[in-house]
Parts: sequence; C-alpha cells; structure tokens
Amino acid sequence: MSALSFDFSSIPLSRSLLIVFAGLFCAQLSLADEEQTRVALHKKFDEKVAPYLKSFCMDCHGADLQEAKLDLSLFKSTQDVSSAHGLWEIVLTRLEAGEMPPEDSEPAPSQEQTKEIVDWIHALRTFDASQNAGDPGVVLARRLSNSEYNNSIRDITSVDIQPTRSFPVDPANEAGFDNSGESLAMSPALLKKYLEAAREVSEHLVLSPSGLSFAPHPVITDTDRDKYCVKRIISFYNSQATDLADYFFVCWQYKFQQQAGSSIEDFARQSGLSPKYAKTLWNRLNIEEEIGPVATLQKKFHAIPQNAEEKDARAECLTIRDDITHIRSQLVFKFDNLEIREVHKGAQPFVLWKNEQYATHRRKLNENALFQEGETIPKGTPKELILPSDPERKQQHLEKLKEFCSLFPDAFYISERGRDYLGVPKAKQEKGRLLSAGFHSMMGYFRDDSPLYELMLSEQQQQELDSLWQELDFVAFAPKRQYEGFLWFERTDSRYMREPQFDFARPENKASASEAMIQKLSEVYLEKAIRNGGTEVPLKAIEDYFENINRQIRWVESERIKSEPAHLNDLLVFANHAWRRKLSDSERAELTQFYQMLREEEDLSHEDAVRDTLVSILMSPHFLFRMDMASTGEGTRPLTGTELASRLSYFLWSSTPDEKLIEAFTGSVGPHENSKIISQQVRRMLKDEKIEGLAYEFFANWLDIRRFEEHNSVDRNRYPEFTNELRAAMFEEPIHLFLSLIKNDGSLLELLDSQSTFVNPVLAKHYGMDDLEFQGDEWTFLPDATKYGRGGLLSMSVFLTKNSPGLRTSPVKRGNWVVSRLLGERVPPPPPNIPELPEDESQLENVSLRELLAKHRDNKSCASCHDKIDSIGLAFEGFGPVGEKREQDFNGRTVELEVVYPNGFKGEGVNGLHQYLTQYRQQEFIENFCRKLLTFALGRRLTLSDEGLIVKMQEQLKTNDYRLAPVIETIVTSPQFLTKHGGEFLVREP
Repeated sequence: MSALSFDFSSIPLSRSLLIVFAGLFCAQLSLADEEQTRVALHKKFDEKVAPYLKSFCMDCHGADLQEAKLDLSLFKSTQDVSSAHGLWEIVLTRLEAGEMPPEDSEPAPSQEQTKEIVDWIHALRTFDASQNAGDPGVVLARRLSNSEYNNSIRDITSVDIQPTRSFPVDPANEAGFDNSGESLAMSPALLKKYLEAAREVSEHLVLSPSGLSFAPHPVITDTDRDKYCVKRIISFYNSQATDLADYFFVCWQYKFQQQAGSSIEDFARQSGLSPKYAKTLWNRLNIEEEIGPVATLQKKFHAIPQNAEEKDARAECLTIRDDITHIRSQLVFKFDNLEIREVHKGAQPFVLWKNEQYATHRRKLNENALFQEGETIPKGTPKELILPSDPERKQQHLEKLKEFCSLFPDAFYISERGRDYLGVPKAKQEKGRLLSAGFHSMMGYFRDDSPLYELMLSEQQQQELDSLWQELDFVAFAPKRQYEGFLWFERTDSRYMREPQFDFARPENKASASEAMIQKLSEVYLEKAIRNGGTEVPLKAIEDYFENINRQIRWVESERIKSEPAHLNDLLVFANHAWRRKLSDSERAELTQFYQMLREEEDLSHEDAVRDTLVSILMSPHFLFRMDMASTGEGTRPLTGTELASRLSYFLWSSTPDEKLIEAFTGSVGPHENSKIISQQVRRMLKDEKIEGLAYEFFANWLDIRRFEEHNSVDRNRYPEFTNELRAAMFEEPIHLFLSLIKNDGSLLELLDSQSTFVNPVLAKHYGMDDLEFQGDEWTFLPDATKYGRGGLLSMSVFLTKNSPGLRTSPVKRGNWVVSRLLGERVPPPPPNIPELPEDESQLENVSLRELLAKHRDNKSCASCHDKIDSIGLAFEGFGPVGEKREQDFNGRTVELEVVYPNGFKGEGVNGLHQYLTQYRQQEFIENFCRKLLTFALGRRLTLSDEGLIVKMQEQLKTNDYRLAPVIETIVTSPQFLTKHGGEFLVREP
C-alpha cells in the first residue's frame, strides 16, 4: 500500500488525528525513500489533480472567472499547492462536504474522482506537515494592542490609567484575536494617539522625596497634587483602628481565650488593631487601681463574665467606651483667639498658634474643668471630675486623671477642621476640609496626630506617616503656596499690610518667598505688631510663624534638589520595566543625556524634563512594539531569556513580565532546556490576578463577547431591565467561570456541561434567583444552577443576547455561534439577496420562527448550512432576546424545545444540546479550543507545521482530565513557542 492510495477519509478521526496518523506512516516512508514519496505526489498532481481542476473547476475558478475570488489556474504544481495550504484546506473542506463541484455542474466528476483529489490533498498536507514539524513560523514584530498597552501601563505604574480608551478598536485576525502582526499595523494617526497616551501617563507621575510613583489621577495642577497627597494621608488615618470599644473587646477575648504562647499583640493583629495600644491598655487594665476613672473602667471591664455571648461582651465594651468619651469630653482644653490691634483674627500666625495649642494638649488634663468637693457642682457632672478636699487625696486624684487623659486622648487625630478662629462649635464646623489648618480663604494644612503617632503606631508606621506628610509639602509645594496665601490675605481681607513699608512683599513677586524676603517681612511685621501693643504670646506666635514657614520652604527647596539623582535613577528603573529587560550601558547613557539636554538646551525644569524623558521611554519601539519576536538573519534560534519572559507574559497576562519572570530567565539563552523553570513560572502566573488578561483577551475574543459591554442592539423600551449594570454583569459571568477553571485547575469540559455558574445581585435578579442572598455587589459561586435553568456556557445570557437581533430570538445566529465559535466549523456567509426575517417576533403573525426556518431549508442552496446550525439554534428558544427564560414567544405560542440534530439525536432545550455536544461533538470542541489557544499563544495563523503540536495538546488534555495547566505547559515548552526565525539578536542580552 502506498501513501497516496491510503484511504484517510474512511477513518472516523478528527482532522488532527487523521493528519498525525498519516504522518507517522509517511515518516516511515521518508526514512526509506523520502524522495520517492515526493516524486509520487508530483506525479499524481500531474496525472489526476491538474486534469480534475481543468475539467470541473476552471469554469468558475479560472483565469476568466473567479467566483468567491478563487483562481485555481494559478496552481500549476505541487509546490504551488504547498505554498497555499490555508486556501487548499478550504478547498478540501468543500470537496469533503460535497458542496463543490455543485450537483448541477456539467460535466460532473464521479465520487471516485473527487475522492482521489481529497486523498491527494490529505497526503500532501501530511507530507508537508512532517517535513516542517515544530517550525516557529513567521511572527511579525508588531505594536502592542490596546489592551496590552493598557495592561502594561497598569503594571509598570501600578495605576490603571487606561490611556487607550479613546483609541480606535483593534482589528482582529482571521482567528478573532487582536494580537498578531497581520492586524496590528501602525499609522501616523495612531502614532499621534500613542504620543498623547504617553503624555497622559506622564501627567500621573509623582516626584516625591524618595523617588518616582504614579497617582490614580493627573497631578499637574496644584489642586490635583493636593488631592493626591491628602487622600493618601486620610487613607492612612482611616486604616487605623481607633475605636476604644474594639480594644476593650480584644482585651476581653485575650483574658479568657488566650492559649499558651499567645500574646495580646497576637490577638490585636488578628483583629486589625494596634498591637502597641492593645498591650498598653491590657497592662493598664491589670494594674490594680483604687481611685480615679481608670479604676472605674477596670471594675466594669473585669465584670464582663467569661461565658458572656460575644455580642453581649461587645455591648459592654461599647458602654465602657461611651463612658470614657463622656468623661473625656469634659476635659478638653479651650483656647481663645490671639489679638493685636489691626491683625486679623484669621491671620495664619494666630490660627496656627491655636492649632498647635490644641494639638499639644490632646493627652493633657485640663484642670480648669475640674470641681472641688464642697463647691456648687452642675447636675450630671461625672464623679471622676470632682476632686477631694483632702490635699493628699486631691493630688492622687489629679495624677490618676492625668494618666487617664494620657491613655485616652481627646482625639487620636484630626482629619478635618473648620475655620477655627470663627468660634463656631465643632459639631457645626464645615466638613470636608481635609487636613485643613482652618484658614479663611487660604490654602494650608496642619498635622494633628500625636496621640495616634505615640500610642498606636509602630516605628515603621510612624516612618510611613512622616513620609506622607513630607510628601504633601514636597509634591504640592504646600509651604510656599501657604505663604503666598498669607501675603495675599494680609493685603486683601486684612488691612495689616497696606502701608508702603510692606509693598515689597507681594504674592505675585516670585522672590517674595526667598529667605531674605521672609526675614525682611518678619522684621517689618513684628515692628508694627509691637507698635500696636502686641503682648508676649501673640508676638511669639508671629515670630514662630515666620521662622517655621521659612524652614519648611527651605526644606522643600533643598529636598527637591537632593532628590533629582534619585528621580533620574528611578526613571532608568522605569525604563527597565517598560522595555521588559535591563537597559544596556549605552541606553542608560542615552536616556541620561536626553534628560540633560532638556535641562540645559531646552531650559526645562527638572520635573518637566523627567516627564518628557518618560514620554520618550514610552514612545520607544522597545515599549510600543513586541520586539521580542523580531529577528534578522537566517535559520532559527532559541529565544533569549528576556524574549521568553515577554512571550510568556503577553500570552498569559496580555501584559508586561514582572520582575520575578524576568529574573527567572535573566542571562540565559535557550532557557527551554530547563523546562522546570518554565513550569514553575507558568504555575505561578496562572495563580496571579493578572491571569484575567487571558480570560479577557483569549477567552472573550474566542467566544466573540470582548466588546459586549458596548452592545446596544437591545430595545430598552421593550426590555427596560437591560441596564448598563445588567449588561456588565452578563459580560463578567463567563469570565468568572473561566477564571475559576484556571485558578482551581478545573476541566475544560465544564464549559460545556457544567451545572455551575457565577452571579451577582443584578444577574441573579435577571435569572429569577430570588432566594439568593448577597453582601453588597459581590459575585457568588452557584454550584448547582440547573434548578434555575442555568449552568455552563450555553445558558449564559451574554451569548444569548449577543446573538439576538433585539426584538426576537435568532436560532440562526445562536446556532452559528455554537457551530463556528465552540466547534470551529467553517460556515460560509449567506448568499446575497436572502430576505431578512422580521426584526420583531410579534410581526411573524401566524407562523413561528421554527416554521420559517424549515421553509428556508427547502432551498437547496441554503440547506447545506442551515442543516448544520438551525437545530442547534432552536435548542435556545426557551430563552428570549436578552437571555430571559420563557415558555411562550411574543405571539403567545408555546415555545417548542424538542430538536432533532443532524445525526438524528433528539433532545429538548439546552439540556438536550448539552447531551448532543458532549456525546457527539466533544472532540470538535476540544480540537477547536486547542487551535484557538495555540493561535493566540503564538500570535500568528497556524500552519501545517503546527498540526503535531495540536494533537499533542489534545492528548495532554485527555491524559490530565482536560485540565488547562498541562495544555498551556505543552504550548510554552514547544519548539514553536521557544524558538524564532533568524540567527541574529536585535538587542543583545545585558
């Protein structure tokens, strides 16, 4: 038996298994006489194929007429066919399906003649596949896709800026993905958009004392800089647990639930409390007291029984906290406004002095708020505020009160402050003036957090908070802007600086904040204050103000100069991340020189030069383009370490590699020799949150829902429940299912036959899952959704809605989606001039969609396609246009769910479709998944040389219970993934 006479088509195997089976046979022949096989293929082309084409094909697909744009006259030899296997695969499919030549063609070939051509095409494909197995193929250098660009920016800045949100949609390749060089071209207009995107990213850049970081919003204006820094401090404050009830409760837990080796600090950490303060309070509660408020608290605390219910114990702790708050509120200091004639009460020196008094007295006892035994005491005064008449006992009581105030400050920190000098009660003061100093019509911040700092924060937390406040001064130029506000206020709202001797001090004068000018104004300002009768305390407040504001301004100036080398170094580190590798020495020098040129020749400030240099980094081909796949020279070579890191990360994350990935392969050439490293990295990457990139960019594009959140074909008057929130939830449902398969190492087959799904409150309502309970907008796993008619992909509303015209269902679109997207079968587009079905199902009157489609199949030119898809699509008729369950159509007819599939199998609704697909079409689904995944992973169209790998992927799935991790590892350890064409390196490994 020769390879050319072997009847491949008679074997009931998938296309890939067929090719490999024949490939093994052909490989044996090649060992014996490869040249003889090649000659035989050429001979049969001349004797059988060429005459067949001339007799039965050229009239429609020849030099004079090219229906479907197919010209078979161009194929004059076996080599011509081998160069166009993609086209000839389509020819093969049409021949095997009996669609070509048409039944009514004259003359018509016999079945035996057509079978000879089919066998020859199979044999040639098998032979060519064996000759080039494992070839990496041609992968073009290309720009990052919109999603890859967004994800890469997110991962190198730690901020999700989404700079391509206004870009045109990336075109997809023939497989439906937008990650190939064939589709991702660069135009001048697009390059301009990338420049705008890079500039937008640079506007998020923050220059801090310690280096560079990125804000979640632009930080170009003073207001935006303030917002960024203030929010970070407020976020730090809000993350600290300062509710006293929580501390008493954790002390009660520790008292009765502690185990050997545990400490109060351990209990506090587990509850998210300050270990430092919890230990201080615990120790204080266990030092026996006889008098004072702490003694009272001790008695109440130790009276909470061991066997109390936690809710009852917590209630007692709340009562203790409220008692402390009541007592402490009586002991708060009050400070009057300072006064000097003509000096405004809201002048910065006076407001800051008042703030300082409150801040430094938060842990101190206000003895003026106490009462003496024998005095007239207001009703309701806590007994702890009444001092004994006996001098010795009085002093003891005072000491205990001081300890109480020190342990329980009147506030741990102040995060917002109204205009203090106006004398408005705190409860009625303005809200939202975060970290404000309380100035009137002036910008300024005041730090008031000593109790938190001293009592609760660890040394590391103290350093973090100090850095955040320094960052506010540094990033927002807060001291200088505050001083400019002072000059403005004193010349407008106040009349104090309107005499000629103050004319030199104007806010518009850039030199007004210099050390010499501040010193000069301090002298003039104080001279007038003394003349106007100023006393010691307000004069000292003025003197301190000028001294402090000058020191703060000088600190910022000094630190900004000192930080420049750190910023430049961070910029080079940023370039390492952006370019996905370590920079060479020459590249570091070039970037540094570019920065210096901007400073010296363009006269840019340090900050502007850093931003422009960052833009140049992002506009470099090393960031914008996937240069890891480009190469020059002949032959093939292994990927370098950095090339492999990039290829892995853009496959699994659709983003730039992280440090761990780059580090794993740094300095190595051909790391595929160590498959253990690759396996370890892949397993790590699959567990990372960034695996969402694979879900969105592979899974959602494969299933044609990537842009569903923009889907607007639903008539919202008919379906008001189809809100933007529901649309977003529909899109996320399959994403959650796919991610769960990856993270839990589940079976791919769950996509077809799973009984589970994920829902959030919006989607659950749409599905009629009224018995489910949710916490907020969370997504929850539903292990058995069958009682709601859901489970797996097929019943998800996103696919049902995406493949409906809006006012009716579409069995054709839904069936075609299953056949083409899930099973990978090629369905040609409908011929022209086919009448459209009514847009609204209610307009069908006396005929159902099922009946209309049956009539449509009576047309022989339509039946070949509709026979494949209609029955599958009719299985979804139990779901309306937005995926809602239904029993009747819009005309009140009962929906028929029984379906007879192409092979005669009968099933009812989606459950029947599940059975049909798993029993009869599962292998097609598996093979199609492998083809799509490999296409996405390689970033190119598949070739014959990939057929062996596709079969290996299927074998790995079957051997490993159809889990995804092994098949992904099969791809990334293949020659196609680990090698590339070309012998030279575009960029040498550092």
